[in-house]
Amino acid sequence: MDKMNSKALKPYLSVLDIFQNKNVLSIISMIIFLLLWDFIVVRGIAGSYLPRPIEVFDRFLYILKNPLAGKTLVGHLLISLKRVFIAFIIAVIFGIPIGVLMGFNQYARAIMKPVFDLFKPMPPIAWISLAILWFGIGETSKVFIIFIGSFVPIVVNSYNGIRLVEPELYDAIRILGADYWQEHLEVTFPGSFPAIFAGMQISLSIGWTCVLAAELVGAREGIGFIIVMGMNVGNVAQIIVGMLVIAAVAFLLSVGLNYLERKVCPWKKQIET
Repeated sequence: MDKMNSKALKPYLSVLDIFQNKNVLSIISMIIFLLLWDFIVVRGIAGSYLPRPIEVFDRFLYILKNPLAGKTLVGHLLISLKRVFIAFIIAVIFGIPIGVLMGFNQYARAIMKPVFDLFKPMPPIAWISLAILWFGIGETSKVFIIFIGSFVPIVVNSYNGIRLVEPELYDAIRILGADYWQEHLEVTFPGSFPAIFAGMQISLSIGWTCVLAAELVGAREGIGFIIVMGMNVGNVAQIIVGMLVIAAVAFLLSVGLNYLERKVCPWKKQIET
């Protein structure tokens, strides 16, 4: 009898196993979201201000093949990526040393942290006017705005990464006879790397989301320009295409940094457990 019941239940158990797969659940949630979106538009709940998903997809294909202001979607994307990576690299070059120095040295912390805490809450978009006054409407002002957004999380995580290394790790290595430099080479830097990489990941994501604010400054190319152009002509589908591209690229950049982190910091899992 039990064997017969198990055979009868086997198909249902297989279906349950499929629904326990996280990837399957993610796909199902996206399908439900798209169906709900389409239902809202078809029923007229959102008025005339929201296009159907198929209209957004059609606009995506159009921009992919046909130039806007002389460039296709890929060309605009590459311009925005260049701006983000330049700003991100500058933020890493300055942000990590400043965060590490504040974490290491109490005098540097006393001098630099109050000033940093003063500027930390200011959103990047608040710097647009100053960026235009200081650098004009060229590439420098756009890179500067993205840099402002990228700089803060790198400094914060570098500082916290140094400060939050477990004291027990220092005690253990001192028992083994380590000197000052060995303590930092064997404990401080490996222990802080995961936090620093997390800061870099957040920084790159924020820098990418700052593209729109940066490209409000007289831009004639870039993903932000595509969104602004769609707003100017009332093309909501084009605005949503730009938003989705920004979200998709931010996700891919985050996945790339996660992969790099696993290669550079293979000990992260052991530290977290």
